[in-house]
Amino acid sequence: MEYLRKPMFTILKPWMPLRCIQPRYCSKLANTSVTSKERKTTVDTFKSQISSGPSFQDFIKGVSGNKTFAADEDYSDQHSYLSEDLVMGNSRKVYFETYGCQMNVNDTEIAWSILQRKGYLRTSDLNEADVVLLVTCSIREKAEQTIWNRLKQLTAMKKRRVKSCTPMKIGILGCMAERLKTELLEREKLVDVLAGPDAYRDLPRLLTVADGGHQASNVLLSLEETYADIMPVHHAPHGYSAFVSIMRGCDNMCSYCIVPFTRGRERSRPVSSILEEVRMLSDQGVKEVTLLGQNVNSYRDTSEEQFCGSDLTRLSQGFQTVYRTKQGGLRFSHLLERVSCIDPDMRIRFTSPHPKDFPDEVLHLIAERRNICNQIHLPAQSGSSKVLKAMRRGYTREAYLDLVKNVKRIVPEVSLSSDFISGFCGETEEDHRQTLSLIREVGYNVGFLFAYSMRKKTHAFHRLEDDVPAEVKQQRLAECISVFREEAARVNGALVGSTQLVLVEGESKRSAKDLCGRTDGNTKVIFPKEDVAIQPAESTSASVNAGDYVLVKILSANSQSLRGRALTHSSLRGTVKPYETLPAYRPDVLVASDTTMI
Repeated sequence: MEYLRKPMFTILKPWMPLRCIQPRYCSKLANTSVTSKERKTTVDTFKSQISSGPSFQDFIKGVSGNKTFAADEDYSDQHSYLSEDLVMGNSRKVYFETYGCQMNVNDTEIAWSILQRKGYLRTSDLNEADVVLLVTCSIREKAEQTIWNRLKQLTAMKKRRVKSCTPMKIGILGCMAERLKTELLEREKLVDVLAGPDAYRDLPRLLTVADGGHQASNVLLSLEETYADIMPVHHAPHGYSAFVSIMRGCDNMCSYCIVPFTRGRERSRPVSSILEEVRMLSDQGVKEVTLLGQNVNSYRDTSEEQFCGSDLTRLSQGFQTVYRTKQGGLRFSHLLERVSCIDPDMRIRFTSPHPKDFPDEVLHLIAERRNICNQIHLPAQSGSSKVLKAMRRGYTREAYLDLVKNVKRIVPEVSLSSDFISGFCGETEEDHRQTLSLIREVGYNVGFLFAYSMRKKTHAFHRLEDDVPAEVKQQRLAECISVFREEAARVNGALVGSTQLVLVEGESKRSAKDLCGRTDGNTKVIFPKEDVAIQPAESTSASVNAGDYVLVKILSANSQSLRGRALTHSSLRGTVKPYETLPAYRPDVLVASDTTMI
């Protein structure tokens, strides 16, 4: 939004002479005899029309202090100059395509919840869609190029559409909408609607404007928006798992990352809203919930005065941040403890965390609770302290390895995953070799590895030089992937002969004769589709379906999956963590203080 270049009103100086200004009327009234009563009626009518039009508040992004929403209240923005009929979907069909991270999956569910309330229908058939919405990612250049190519395909399809049909509208949601608004709307003219991550409530109005033949956009970022009052419409293929967003945005300002500029500052969803959604999912039979956030374990709920104490946020030992230490609020350990109490037979995961936010109380809680998975994502990004400093990660190689040792000490059978970037600004061969040695030393079973891609707006874009040649980046990436697979094969191979509790996802993609599922450590397990005992040592058997827990004997392993044979049906309630003799987690202590537990 451009700022007004002229003042909206002028204050007259005290010495300026005032002139009487005669009222002026339209030409029709000027040529006729107008009584004072008729004139008053005309003025009143005009004032009424003005009062019913848009006000100044309709043109600015409102910031509410402690606004709360009733569960059945219409949460969409109200625009007095658009009638309710105009913003209704009238059974128009919406087709979603989601790209990128799990946060975008959750954003899709939020956007669909908003449009569903307005009378839109959802379709899985692109050919019958009236509205096509792409939920986009801007983390890497390749992700954006995929969207550009898709937009050109959709635009060609839109032009071929029979004129007798409802004109197709194309919209971009999420990070790419905020980052490339000018290119998308003005230069390329490929889209009708743009909505940033904090503007999904405005989608019905934007689509109404687009129906009038105009491009419409809202990419304003918010300091408050968490969509806490909106219950997402979960669209899991089998209904056994779901994502629950607990916070949005990021304050870490890593030098390579675009997220703080596309999703804004950190703000956490109230704990009461999160617990309500998890209870609802439990009632629906969901067996696994993943708590989501850009920096999920920096969660800090300050929505209620009773939460706003003076305790400082505790970080992992040896870690620091670019921002000042935060005070008060319910921390991630408090939320995780309360979520885990809702349904003892529901697995709890979380992603994506930052290594700095793993004080010991979080680790002890993971070790104690049966339904909090023994799988932790520790994104390292590099094994070189020099590169980590350039990335502004807030830790050294040594601090990261000390954290890994502490994690393995408290959670002995933990499975670790990580992120790595190859070819960051200034990375040398020695830096690359240090990354390879870190991968070997830690031993991850899952990894997300990428070649560095410079992003505009980031610290690296303004202050660093992207000086590693593209072919060198790809070569180093290939070496990292090779070492990662070697270590993953070793880690998975250690599970051969063990019995693992597996949550079944459905049929294997490669064979309808096999089923697949995941262990507590998030490793994929493939096993034959056959009836198994309902209880151990019982002759009664039953088929295995998606959403079931089964005990599987592991017979073989590779770098990406395990193979085995199901033994019996089971549940989380019937399993015991091997280290449940650890000291009990005490939430009463944590509410009073965030003191690290040794």
